[in-house]
Formats: sequence, structure tokens, C-alpha cells
Amino acid sequence: MLTHIQLQFNTAFFLNFVFHPQPVLLQGLAVTVLAAVLAQVIGTILGMLLAVAGMSRFLPLRALNQIYIWCFRGTPVLVQLVLIYFGLPYLLGFDLFPTELTLGPLSVPGALVAGILSFGLHEAAYMSEITRAGIISIDIGQTEAAKALGMPPALLMRRVILPQTVPVIFPALGNQFNNMLKTTALLSIIGVSEMFRVAEQLQAATFMTFEVYLGVSVYYLLLTAGWTFIQMLMERKLGRHLAGRRKVKRGKTAPLNHIAELADESQ
Repeated sequence: MLTHIQLQFNTAFFLNFVFHPQPVLLQGLAVTVLAAVLAQVIGTILGMLLAVAGMSRFLPLRALNQIYIWCFRGTPVLVQLVLIYFGLPYLLGFDLFPTELTLGPLSVPGALVAGILSFGLHEAAYMSEITRAGIISIDIGQTEAAKALGMPPALLMRRVILPQTVPVIFPALGNQFNNMLKTTALLSIIGVSEMFRVAEQLQAATFMTFEVYLGVSVYYLLLTAGWTFIQMLMERKLGRHLAGRRKVKRGKTAPLNHIAELADESQ
């Protein structure tokens, strides 16, 4: 005998939640985007430094790179977040992330700073490998030409290798940022009022469980869809840039002249 099941979905509440969001939800959305952007920037910069260290002839730097990647890729980001926010203050014996941190004219929650730092450190392990693959993909002839012209290694990496690496790794970087937008939901664990934390509070106040969580899912979908569109436009622009470089590369004199100019600047 079949039992009649009645769905108790409040359509009006759901539509109001999505199309007429409360100010606190919009604030949570802003925190989500801010945390994702800052964490990705930290992860990308640190990842590039780690990639360079991993390709160094200096053994301790290569070892540091491998140990860092092993630790941060081998443990869940949630564990790292809790360890940094709760564990570090216990280890150091003082509150490393107080309720409010004053950074110049700004006052930000310490938990948010801890979350951004945790996500940035975690992301750096992945960006290190992505950047290393991008560096390896660059034509070795350019490196040899720059060395033959006496270009210092630091200038070679900064002016010749890395500018060409960024367009190559951008698709992977964009995908990592897409994941970062969703990873920020873990900030709710340490009490940061990002979008998912606000949704939890609204659910507790209204008891509209499915409607609230479905509504916040819509916002995450819009965020990732918006970024995917932006990424697509940027990849097209970078694709045209790379196509132009390939045309120039067919004649070897122009790239060598450019490298020679860079080498002269270092003298």
C-alpha cells in the first residue's frame, strides 16, 4: 500500500530568498568573493615562488618544495583550517587571530584572516605544480639564448619565463579559483559570516531548510557561472596574444633581439 507523500516546499519563500535577498545575505556574498580572491592571490604568488624553488639547483629549496606540497596536498583543507585557527594559538600560547584585527583603517574578523591564510597556503601547493608545468612548457631555446647573452637568472625568470608562463597556466588557475569560490563555505566552521554561514542562520530562524539551502546553491551556481564566463573571455584574449607570439616566433631574429634588449637592461 503506497503512502501519499506531500512535498512541503514553500515556493514563495524560495523565490523571495533568491530574488529579494536580505542585506545580510549580500554581505555574506561579498565576504565569500573577497575571501576567494585574496586566498587565490596568496596561493598564486606563493605557488610561483615554490615552483621556482622546486626547480632550483639548491637541494634544500627543492626539498622544501616537495615537503610543502606533500603536507598541504596530503591533508584536507578543513583540517588545515582548524589547525591554523585553533591549533596555532594553542601552540604559540597567545591569541594569534583575535575577534577583530585592525589593519590600518580597516577592522576585519580574525577568523576571516585565518581562513584566507589557510586557503592561500593550501592553494599554493597546487599552484606550485601548475606553475612548474607551465615553466617547463616554455621553449628551452629562449633560456639558452638569454644565458648566452649574459642575462642573470633572476631577470631571466622575471622578464622572459614567467610572462610567458601566465597565459599557459591561466586555464588551470581559473579552474582553481572556481573551486576556491566553493571552498569558502568551510569558513562557516570557524564562525565567519560568509554566504553559507548566513544561510545557516536564516535556516535556523525560519526552519525553511530545503528552501534556504537550495537558494544558497543558486547563488553559488551564479558565482561560478559568472566566473566561468569571465574566464572564457580572458582565455580568448590570451589565446589571441599567444597566437600573435607564435607568428613572431616563426622568425627567430625578433625574439632574440627582444631577449638581447632585456639582457642589456640588466647591465
